[in-house]
Amino acid sequence: MLPIEWHPYNVGRQALRHHHSQGDALRLPFTKPSYPEAYEKETTDMDMKFRFLGGADMVGRMGMTMEAKGSTFLVEYGLSPTKPPEFPLPAPKVDYVFLTHAHLDHSGMLPQVCGTNDCKLFTAPLSAEIGELMMKDTLKIAKAEDYVQPYTDIDIKKTMDSVVPMRFGDTITLNNIDISMIDAGHIPGAAMFEFEKDVRTLYTGDIHTEAQKLVKGAKPRDCTNLFIEGTYGGRYHPSRRETEKNFMDKIREVIERGGKVLIPCFAVGRTQEIMVLLKNLGYDMWVDGMGRKVTNLFLRYDEYLREPGVLRSARKRFNEVTNGYTRNEAKKGEIIVTTGGMLDGGPILGYLKTIKDDPKSAILLVGYQAEDTNGRMLLEQGCVSIDDEICKIECEVQKYDFSAHADHGQIVSFIERCDPDNVIIMHSDNRDLFLPDLSDYNVILPETGKEFHLEV
Repeated sequence: MLPIEWHPYNVGRQALRHHHSQGDALRLPFTKPSYPEAYEKETTDMDMKFRFLGGADMVGRMGMTMEAKGSTFLVEYGLSPTKPPEFPLPAPKVDYVFLTHAHLDHSGMLPQVCGTNDCKLFTAPLSAEIGELMMKDTLKIAKAEDYVQPYTDIDIKKTMDSVVPMRFGDTITLNNIDISMIDAGHIPGAAMFEFEKDVRTLYTGDIHTEAQKLVKGAKPRDCTNLFIEGTYGGRYHPSRRETEKNFMDKIREVIERGGKVLIPCFAVGRTQEIMVLLKNLGYDMWVDGMGRKVTNLFLRYDEYLREPGVLRSARKRFNEVTNGYTRNEAKKGEIIVTTGGMLDGGPILGYLKTIKDDPKSAILLVGYQAEDTNGRMLLEQGCVSIDDEICKIECEVQKYDFSAHADHGQIVSFIERCDPDNVIIMHSDNRDLFLPDLSDYNVILPETGKEFHLEV
């Protein structure tokens, strides 16, 4: 590691701009003269206590504390975007926070911690900026729907002011533990965190080991303790190439019969993945919703993209909805890519009103549809709720697997190539399905709220 002195650029919004402009990777033991004791505590007993605040045995509201003598780390702190949202257990006072990526189930509750603790938030600058969009949107929805507001605008500002930006390959040292940030291959900016002192502990967050349009796949790391997501326990993805072909063929079929194609997408990752896939079709294509802002952030931090030029090209091929007039023009188009991905809010509802009675048109679902969402209702019952009215959908509905998570086989292969002693499976409601394939490892299935110990 190449030590650098602490300076104001290392923390907060100014750090995001400065860090983005620098070509060299960050290497800092992170010492701050005003309170050096926070960074120089000696930790001789490296038996560490772990506790999941959420997300251990379910997909959603991730959060985990790591406690050793003198300090507490918090790895992620998210919410489940249900109606109303579901929150993790309350977080204790923490010293350092680590965010793998900006999806709400990993980032959505950070302001509740960073807004009230004097702590530092380590993450990729791209994840920090997208996280800010997501946090503000969470607060906006809470106010509109009369949900509990878990934090304030001031808390969001304090969260952004606490950010210490890192790049892939960067290493910091806190309490004599070296902490590195590694590419997770999930969405642009998504990271794994590696904690190393006596042994190496890898926390994956969400990962995909297969290359996608936007990012390369995650690479295994030799480690002793492996905390790994298991979202797709017992499930396998179809061939991505075959899925893409079927998806494109369906789009052509729908447009050739005189229909429109409506593609509900998550703003972060899926919108841009679909835009890149469709960029050479030559149809009248539109993009609406928060995905437009996220695309701009992806291109601002293009070092996290597999091929930045491809996304730039895709953005040029799509018309952007920026106001009421362009939204009306988009309704005349042939392909509309828009938030929200589960059909519960955002511009999607207006477009549904336009095409719901047209059997020539199609709604092509490209993301997970959670229980109690319009998307799940559409798949199971053929109807959606619009303005508190249940509406029958007459157009064609198809679902395609464009998941950004590794499937069962890919997770098992990743574990085998990391060759850990201990495997801790999280972010899954089907963890038991991994056990027959992991008989050579000490597998830990943590429970939310219950402590366990590992040597680090």
